[in-house]
Amino acid sequence: MNALKWGHVAVLGFWLALGGLLYAGMTYFMKPKPVVVTASGDLKIPRSRDGHFYVQGTVNGQAITFLVDTGASTVSVSEAFARRAGLKGGEPATFMTANGPRPGRMVKDVDVTAGPLSVTSIRVGVGLVGASDDHGLLGQNFLSRFKISINEREMVLRR
Repeated sequence: MNALKWGHVAVLGFWLALGGLLYAGMTYFMKPKPVVVTASGDLKIPRSRDGHFYVQGTVNGQAITFLVDTGASTVSVSEAFARRAGLKGGEPATFMTANGPRPGRMVKDVDVTAGPLSVTSIRVGVGLVGASDDHGLLGQNFLSRFKISINEREMVLRR
């Protein structure tokens, strides 16, 4: 009977270890690749394994991971992120999303960076709902200031 008890524990331990290894491997595998800044100042953003483009940046000095969204009109962040970044006030707004209309607000005169690129005094939408409060959308009010080229491997933003 004692051997049977320890056999179950061994099987459980094996499956827990295997699950942990798979989780660690997938976390490493799905991690976005780092961006590259060329000598001419171009920002090269590699396509992530999920097909999207991600870049580290800031909103009002607060660090954020942007999903580059060429279909979004504005840079958008969550309400929790906006509180941490000191984005107060703003005009009430309704955002038209893939999941339908969402209430939010538009804050004016915010500084936004993506890698080494920066745009000052733009509007930021507050009210994004996503997987993490530390993620936002990098929309056209930022992207339109740069020349964009996209291929199967990367997106390049040029001044």
